[in-house]
Amino acid sequence: MDFALPPELEALRLRVRAFVDTHAIPAEAQVLTEARAGSITTLQALQVRARSEGLWVPHLPPELGGLGLGFLGMCALFREMGRSLIGARIFNCDAPDQGNMDLLLAHGSPAIRERWLHPLVQGQTTSAFCMTEPAPGAGADPGNLSTTARKVEDGSGEGWVIDGHKWYSTGGRDAAFLIVMARTSDDPRHGASMFVVDRQAPGVEHLRDVPTMAPGLLQHHEAELRFTGVRVGPQDVLGQIGEGFQLAQARLVPARLTHCMRWLGLADRALHMCRAYAATRQSLGRALARHQQVQVMFANNAADIHAGNLMTWHCASLLAAGRDREARTFSSMTKTHVARTLCRVMDDAIQIHGGLGYSEDMPFGLWYRIARAARIADGPDEVHQVVVARDFLLGRIDLLGGWPPGASVPS
Repeated sequence: MDFALPPELEALRLRVRAFVDTHAIPAEAQVLTEARAGSITTLQALQVRARSEGLWVPHLPPELGGLGLGFLGMCALFREMGRSLIGARIFNCDAPDQGNMDLLLAHGSPAIRERWLHPLVQGQTTSAFCMTEPAPGAGADPGNLSTTARKVEDGSGEGWVIDGHKWYSTGGRDAAFLIVMARTSDDPRHGASMFVVDRQAPGVEHLRDVPTMAPGLLQHHEAELRFTGVRVGPQDVLGQIGEGFQLAQARLVPARLTHCMRWLGLADRALHMCRAYAATRQSLGRALARHQQVQVMFANNAADIHAGNLMTWHCASLLAAGRDREARTFSSMTKTHVARTLCRVMDDAIQIHGGLGYSEDMPFGLWYRIARAARIADGPDEVHQVVVARDFLLGRIDLLGGWPPGASVPS
């Protein structure tokens, strides 16, 4: 077992880190200020620079202009990108676009890839993923899916008519297209399907951007959308009819990991900022860093970040080896740990900085509000804990690796 990165990947990681330190972090405030005013001038300039340096969409295969990194390569680079709130967007690796690119590449028809994937890869458009619904619809339990797609055949030909209500569709207001999860039958396992829907199609209504605890940043505005008699054709089906739940798992397991990679980067940056402050701030006659209670915070946070790194690497290695079903349980474990770590690091960062940390002179208040969503997004902590407990109690996971010998692997 060798945790060292291959030389080429290590060099690439250092290039991304240097880019984030030199260009992204200094421009962060300017990019976010412009975004609130409806401008992306500085962001686009940074994207042009990233593309010129060969760092654009590195998660995608070379034929689409990427670097074909795979899951382990993504772990190395996405963590560095995550050190800045704008990092992933600069390299066109931000959620939900990155996960949607992977989904369209793997399961989209040639027509879907031509119309929707290629402009997304080029950074000409953005996208949204529409699965979550207001109560009593789908949330932590996707079985509550209430949006429907009804098959029709009339003078316009064969197709589907979508009716439903979605919210927390990140970026849905300005997206070029939406990936919509809808119920196509009552089958509990094969009753959902995914459709690629033009955001400007008749019947698609943007109701509002949901006000949240954290302000919307860049495309991270949580759209509430209504679908009323939205007509789509057979060419707009993603994958096959009845594969919706399976495609959702195929998208969400890697997506949880990529979130974890970015969250670990931000946690690492915050902890280093705390180290710099604690080394110079004097309290009761000595630097904060010399107080044992403060040292405990650093020790716990460093261990939690390190554990998160290792858990992410392990889960990514399972995906890279094609052991997708095993990776589901470990992705739940990893996502819960890293989301909680991010929140604790931000909370301790505020505490270490005292009144300064609570003020808007430091970014920790904003970062904490952003971090708090991590414990809900892509499944709340409690759902992931149930998954881990179930698979452990049934003898399905070996905490030293993967599935125990002879284990019954669930489908």
